[in-house]
Amino acid sequence: MKTFNKFSLIAVVLLAAFTLEAAFAGNSEGRKKAGPQDLITIRGKVVDSETNAPLVFATVTVKDSNVGIITNIDGEFTLKVSPSAGNIEVSFLGYRNRTIEISSLKDNGGKNTIELESAPIPIREIVVRPVDPEAIVEKAISRISANYESVPNLMTAFYRETIRKNRTYISIGEAVVEIFKAPYVSDTRFDGTRIYKGRKSGDVEKMDTVLFKLQGGPVSVLQLDIVKNTESILTREAMEYYDYSISGVIEIDGKPHYIVDFIQRPSVEQPLFMGSLFINMETFAITEAEFGFNLSDKEAAASIFIRKKPLGMKIYPEIATYRTKYREQDGVLHFIYSRAEVKFKVDWQKKLFHTYYTTMSEIAVTDRTDKEVIKFAREDKVRYTDVFSEKVTAFTDSEFWGDYNVIEPDQSIESAIRRLSRKLKFSDREE
Repeated sequence: MKTFNKFSLIAVVLLAAFTLEAAFAGNSEGRKKAGPQDLITIRGKVVDSETNAPLVFATVTVKDSNVGIITNIDGEFTLKVSPSAGNIEVSFLGYRNRTIEISSLKDNGGKNTIELESAPIPIREIVVRPVDPEAIVEKAISRISANYESVPNLMTAFYRETIRKNRTYISIGEAVVEIFKAPYVSDTRFDGTRIYKGRKSGDVEKMDTVLFKLQGGPVSVLQLDIVKNTESILTREAMEYYDYSISGVIEIDGKPHYIVDFIQRPSVEQPLFMGSLFINMETFAITEAEFGFNLSDKEAAASIFIRKKPLGMKIYPEIATYRTKYREQDGVLHFIYSRAEVKFKVDWQKKLFHTYYTTMSEIAVTDRTDKEVIKFAREDKVRYTDVFSEKVTAFTDSEFWGDYNVIEPDQSIESAIRRLSRKLKFSDREE
């Protein structure tokens, strides 16, 4: 199973390293600040039209452009756009897309509530097409070169990572990053990322002298682009280790998609993945993926996730979930979002109660171009071995954030930031 060894990075996308050192450091040089832009700010909340429930991770984009953002866990978003922009388009898995004129929305002050209607797919849609789930996945694999970008792109993205100890946030870091996205079919398909501007907050005193570090930062979460990093899931060799089934049909961006579930076969001993692929019924493009890591073998899973820990500590991953989204534009799909969340259970010798650490990492592409794209210099790129919370210090600029699209913080994160660092200023957020 050597194919899977190459792809172990997706399993350790939230790699935890425990150390008794409690120091942060950074040695990268910041870049020049972008020039001021004449932008308006649109704040809103995306909800179900019938239940008024928030739609989490809905996509909000400026129509006919590369600019966009993702809603947070409360369904809220903040989008900074040019006054000349015409419309925004709001989309969510299983709902009808909605196009809204920007001029009809409140800017800066008030929030806009945007309702989406669900889009049920009649069951007859599924009987007129092949229903062999393995054949559908094989077709999706064979169509990667036709369905995804064939030229390099330069992307601007917002990255955030948080660490919670039980229910308390102990570390929050975020950054605007630049991504070199290599073509999906190429002999050198390696993506690169570098930090443009960042900020962080952390409360080391709450760590019981143990500093929980998250390795890889935006580089690791980019590995969740499973269409590019196919080795553990989307190759014909990998398919031999999974069972597949069709659990339904759903509408995404106005188009019907198969929901193909996959799970590790009982005869396979090495921990692998399980989840759902959302595959366009016409083009066989994978538009979204939701999956998790098989943690039934605690010892094997711990050996994958944990790089270093103190003596006397036992730590096991309890939950490992991942999500990836793509957006179609001009007939091809582009990576736009990924999120990873892992919960760890920590036991100390001679201590009665457990401690739980939960790590979350997400990245959302807010702009991209395929013009004049060049690779980043090696010394500028974030490496898999880097700890983002240590590296981001060198890129802090309190006056920078007003003109960039970032994921709207949910209330709990906002409260945690105020609690952890009352001096941290957010120019793009109301007091």
